[in-house]
Amino acid sequence: MPYREQETQKRYYSIGEVAKLFEVNPSLIRFWENEFDVLQPKKNRKGNRLFTNEDIENIKIIYHLVKEKGFTLNGAKEEMKKEPQ
Repeated sequence: MPYREQETQKRYYSIGEVAKLFEVNPSLIRFWENEFDVLQPKKNRKGNRLFTNEDIENIKIIYHLVKEKGFTLNGAKEEMKKEPQ
């Protein structure tokens, strides 16, 4: 049986990688971090934000509500409180 290497998944993603993933500017990710309490990326000694897979899932929900469904920020916050995932 041939050895098949499993895909390695990163533990932490930089803000640039996350911004590229959602095709937005890093400044928007930083803004959402200030607006939404669920986004709490870790920071390294240099102060760089390190996003986990859980953070990315939360950003995915925020992106869907704000960009795709057209919610306001307050509306998106209320919607996330109503339906925690």
